[in-house]
Amino acid sequence: MKKNLIIIVGPTAIGKTSLSIDLAKDFNCEIISCDSRQFFKEMQIGTAVPSKEELAAAPHHFIQNKSIFENYTVGDFEKEAIYKLEELFLTNDYAILVGGSGLYVDAILKGFDEFPEIDISVRQEVASNYEESGLNYLQTELEKRDPDYFSAVAKENPQRMMRALEVCIGSGKPYSSFLNQKKNTRNFTPIIIGLETERSVIYDRINQRVDIMIKEGLLAEAKDLFKHKDLNALQTVGYRELFRYFDGEISLEFAIEEIKKNTRRFAKRQLTWFKRNENTKWFDYLTDRKEFVRFINEIIHNS
Repeated sequence: MKKNLIIIVGPTAIGKTSLSIDLAKDFNCEIISCDSRQFFKEMQIGTAVPSKEELAAAPHHFIQNKSIFENYTVGDFEKEAIYKLEELFLTNDYAILVGGSGLYVDAILKGFDEFPEIDISVRQEVASNYEESGLNYLQTELEKRDPDYFSAVAKENPQRMMRALEVCIGSGKPYSSFLNQKKNTRNFTPIIIGLETERSVIYDRINQRVDIMIKEGLLAEAKDLFKHKDLNALQTVGYRELFRYFDGEISLEFAIEEIKKNTRRFAKRQLTWFKRNENTKWFDYLTDRKEFVRFINEIIHNS
């Protein structure tokens, strides 16, 4: 029997977790998360980790399995996730991959790209310029050197932009030219489902989710992590804005509005990334679950 990996993508707050659990029950299989924010056990509320009830409803992997103090890369995830898939496929013809981190989805589908070694002097130069001029330097330089990657990258993530800029400067080629070069053979058939709806609905759902996070204790969670604010894992929406509040730069009300605004921007970038894959079948997020099952079975039957 062929092995089938059902992949569920889409913007944040669209309902990917709920659908993945329903399909895991329908196909009696397990779920691999590729949400890079949910890997870390210290970050729960701000990353919308599935609830205890949701985690109990179907076996999950790569949820809060790492610490923010570990250096965990997309390459590490690719190796571990592929190993886990091979293990699952020994006893099951199905598995589900779900999450909004496009780079991590691509790593599972196509393999992690290989980049040239970059001289340490280039890295030091980029780091020094960033310290001196801030995000604006990274954004301006990256847009100039690699507009394609710049259009998709998280503009508020300095680590990712620094890495891309290092490659651009050190190699003399755009960072994006090294992406998707490696074509790994996979022992599964990917069935990619995208969830979408009107942008206004996505934004409303995001705003509501942020309000719920605040009520559930995001402020206290971020306060506990504040002393570690410079760690790479914490350079993310929901924490970075509250760190600015704790630093006295902005008010709490403004910080919450910034979380909503930056999450909406993040969702827009997610859609841009996932829409590039022509093999994705898009559904409205309110589509009846039976339609998803019918679509998956149709793909399996015709493959």
